[in-house]
Amino acid sequence: MISLKLLEEWLVKPSEDEHLEFKEANNRFDFEKLVEYCVALANEGGGHMVMGVSDKPPRKVVGTAAFDVPERTVGGIFDRLQIKVAATEIDHADGRVLVFSIPSRAKGRPIQYKGRYLMRAGEDLVPMTPEVLQSIFAEVEDEFEARIALIDVSAEDVVRLLDTQSYFDLIEMPYPADRSGVIERFLREKLLVRVNDLYSITNLGALLFAKDLDDFDDLSRKAVRVTTYDGVNKLNTKRDVFGKKGYAVGFSGLVDYVNGQLPANEVIGKALREAVPMFPEIAIRELVANALIHQDLQKAGNNISIDIYDNRLEISNPGLPCIETDRFIDEYQSRNERLADLMRRLRICEEKGSGIDKVISAIETFQLPPPDIRTGQVRTTVVLFAHKDLGDMDRGDKLRACYQHCALSYILGEKMTNQSLRERFGLSSRQSDVASRLVSVAVDEGLIKLEDPTSTSRRYAKYIPYWA
Repeated sequence: MISLKLLEEWLVKPSEDEHLEFKEANNRFDFEKLVEYCVALANEGGGHMVMGVSDKPPRKVVGTAAFDVPERTVGGIFDRLQIKVAATEIDHADGRVLVFSIPSRAKGRPIQYKGRYLMRAGEDLVPMTPEVLQSIFAEVEDEFEARIALIDVSAEDVVRLLDTQSYFDLIEMPYPADRSGVIERFLREKLLVRVNDLYSITNLGALLFAKDLDDFDDLSRKAVRVTTYDGVNKLNTKRDVFGKKGYAVGFSGLVDYVNGQLPANEVIGKALREAVPMFPEIAIRELVANALIHQDLQKAGNNISIDIYDNRLEISNPGLPCIETDRFIDEYQSRNERLADLMRRLRICEEKGSGIDKVISAIETFQLPPPDIRTGQVRTTVVLFAHKDLGDMDRGDKLRACYQHCALSYILGEKMTNQSLRERFGLSSRQSDVASRLVSVAVDEGLIKLEDPTSTSRRYAKYIPYWA
């Protein structure tokens, strides 16, 4: 999330890095040059092009008049590169700052413009060297899912080690009449590789369909760990369980187990006065699926962890996200596309980008505090919180709820209003001022903005997320 605070942190950086580029651009900046910088930053893993800031330390804001209609500029970049760049305008005391946020290229696919694959070298944009290009193209060849988990097994061993019946059940196809039909299907899905008269099981095949992950030495630490604690910290452990089955064959059982470990709430939002699980099941399902799909499989010795406390649930996976956490609701980028594609076809997870919005929608229906997505040094964690009244939520909870509600409304083709925000929190019409104050703070923080900046009516004002 690009904010004034983040800009101040950038200003004191000793030098530009592979994810930051500063340009003064006082009056204008050449659009073609901007496109080329977008190519270079995307090829280097994504980053930010910051205009209106001096590019030599000590940096200061000088203001920029370039690209006065950023939305049109973003559209032009998309037409040329087919990548979705975001533009953010920051009103700094010393002038306007314009930030273009460029996503990373896809794995194994460098981006080119007019036949040139660009990267940065000091102050210059230069063509990528053959060695750099080769290393990028080799990324696909080294996909974790395509590596071999177990070599030289017979057709009989394949059926013994992998739950082949579950594959056909999940994909809703009849089980083949003979074993050769099973093998051929698994070969087409790249779950197996034929080696002369024997077969090798790929990591993809073992991760999804292993009857016991311990049969595959390099994958046993990829099992999901579910820990239930007594209380709100890690001092007292009630249960600590490691999954054994592959992700596809064990998914339903895993979700059922997690739901069974959750405490029950007597009252959760909208006058539901009965013992119900602390969190909606669809939220658990989608977040567990997301953790499986978006984990960094290259990190050895790190597994997915689900920690259950009396007042919250934490779902953590190894690896940092490919996109900024506040854009999970409207963007999608998977680092394990083969895994994600097959899990979608097996109906374990939703279509691209449609999972987190379902989570937030369910959380709003139950009137729970908003999910909190946290990144550490090597892991990404999503936290769900037990029910709290609005008065018990802290400032961060309230602002996050306001932003998520606004973003969810926007992608559903609606707009956030004072009334819709009151409904999200269960406030009455007499508490309109409570919602108004929260909206005002969210606008000041740069999380949301007026749909029509020229409108003077606050009573009927509509709001959209900052990136819209």
